[in-house]
Amino acid sequence: QARFVESGGGLVQSGESLRLSCVAPGFSLRYKALGWFRQAPGKEREGVLCINSSGRTTVLTNSVKGRFTISRDNALQAAYLQMDNLKPEDTAVYNCAAGRYSECTQNQEDYAVWGQGTQVTVSS
Repeated sequence: QARFVESGGGLVQSGESLRLSCVAPGFSLRYKALGWFRQAPGKEREGVLCINSSGRTTVLTNSVKGRFTISRDNALQAAYLQMDNLKPEDTAVYNCAAGRYSECTQNQEDYAVWGQGTQVTVSS
């Protein structure tokens, strides 16, 4: 069963940047929306950003607007999340997921392939 492998998480200070990557070897992403999600301790998982098959971004949570950027490389079966000006409230486990459809949705049930996640911790 196809799964994503995420990387790039770590411990940074407030205001610093991280770039997360996820790849899905052997799984064609070309016609799928790709989303990044996160789950902070004691909170429900929330959507962060999504990119549709045509490259258009949908912001799933307003708190990252202007700070995070999502991109994709279909040839490499990969998605990326550039996170700038990180804040302590961004601390979470970050997952990427492939949608069942080409367009982004807020409904996490519409995302069928997930990774195990990578931890991002931002200290103040």
